[in-house]
Amino acid sequence: MSSLTYTLSDSATMLRRNLKHALRYPSMTLSVAAMPILMLLLFVYAFGNALGSGIGPAGGKGDYVDYVAPGIILMAATSGAVSVAVSVCVDMTEGIVNRFRTLSISRAAVLNGHVWGGVVQTMVSIALVTGVALAIGFRPTATPVEWLAAIGVLALVVLALTWLSAAMGLRAKTPEAASNAPLPLTFLPFLGNAIVPTDSMPTGLRWFAEYQPFTPIIDTLRGLLLGTEIGDSALIAVAWCVGLSVVGYFWARAAYERGQ
Repeated sequence: MSSLTYTLSDSATMLRRNLKHALRYPSMTLSVAAMPILMLLLFVYAFGNALGSGIGPAGGKGDYVDYVAPGIILMAATSGAVSVAVSVCVDMTEGIVNRFRTLSISRAAVLNGHVWGGVVQTMVSIALVTGVALAIGFRPTATPVEWLAAIGVLALVVLALTWLSAAMGLRAKTPEAASNAPLPLTFLPFLGNAIVPTDSMPTGLRWFAEYQPFTPIIDTLRGLLLGTEIGDSALIAVAWCVGLSVVGYFWARAAYERGQ
């Protein structure tokens, strides 16, 4: 067998390990979905009429749920970063990684298992949040191809954030510190156009909102799911995702090597 085949086989074994942990302890997956769901319900039912008056021609809760749902779905993608950081840190601090290093397995398999397990777990959470959004009135107009494209964009975002959070978990000294490290990623969509349009913001905040990575991603999701104008947002969103994935991958690999 080639080294690539060994790496893939060992990574698949580590993936099964992490998925079994997720099945045995589903509270982490549910907690990842719980916060976005609560935010969705809060903004739609508590603030929907007020905020919706400035969103669409009809105004009100109906327009606002369509506006806010893509941003909250993206928040579910960012929330998954916390669980990955914690699980990586737990393995590092409890000594299981040192045990893995004594075995004849690929050096890349441990990180690959955490990352791909985190991607699967977060995509399940995204499906739960999307289901709740549909139940309370979110009405996308996307075709099957556009749905697949939106899922692909979300998967790219999740992959990028998972590599970043794995690196944060490797650098954290305790699981508590690991749980706090990715929190800025979780709330960064709120400083974009997830909740309100950027043109309603003060000048300084508006500039930040327009040029941070999550705004073009949200614009792309809205365009794919609701048929709004995308422009060059899709290209910018993919570029951000690829760039963050590369940074997270090399950061995580370097942190893992230093941890030996």
